[in-house]
Amino acid sequence: MTTVVDRLQAEFSDLIGILDKAGEISLRSAADDNLRKALLLAAASYFERRMTEAVLEFINKSTNGHALVTSFVRNKAISRQYHTWFNWDAKNANSFFGLFGEDFKKYMSKRVDKDEGLEGGIRAFLEIGNQRNRLVHQDFGSFSLEKTSEEIYGLYKKAAMFVDFFPDALDEFKADSIEG
Repeated sequence: MTTVVDRLQAEFSDLIGILDKAGEISLRSAADDNLRKALLLAAASYFERRMTEAVLEFINKSTNGHALVTSFVRNKAISRQYHTWFNWDAKNANSFFGLFGEDFKKYMSKRVDKDEGLEGGIRAFLEIGNQRNRLVHQDFGSFSLEKTSEEIYGLYKKAAMFVDFFPDALDEFKADSIEG
């Protein structure tokens, strides 16, 4: 599936290629600086939407669509709360997993310990969130983003593994809890 982030990366690459061919060194540099920032924000925004939708969908399924519960969760746990879910400076998502209870945190810790790719995806996800926070809170216009667009896109691809995995982890934990 092609996402908005994939599309932006392709468009950015094409634009940079055109500017390189035209010998527009200064314009290329300015475009690259702005494009990298936009790519980072697009990735972070995409992940925020995916993660909040996953949590809300899980709550909706778990309560058989009970409007009172889903509305409460949407209004008090999701709306304008996403960035409080994570310790963006951390190397793991244990604080986030702990929001679902100690048993889920332990379950996820075991899953992550068994899967280096998942651990790398979580680290990439947290790095994108951390860089996003730095970008938007430290003077966007003059902020110097050290990563190349290829590095940002690489982080996005790694982080997507975690974002894709997370909804299934919620469902699997729930099923294991019911069976156990």
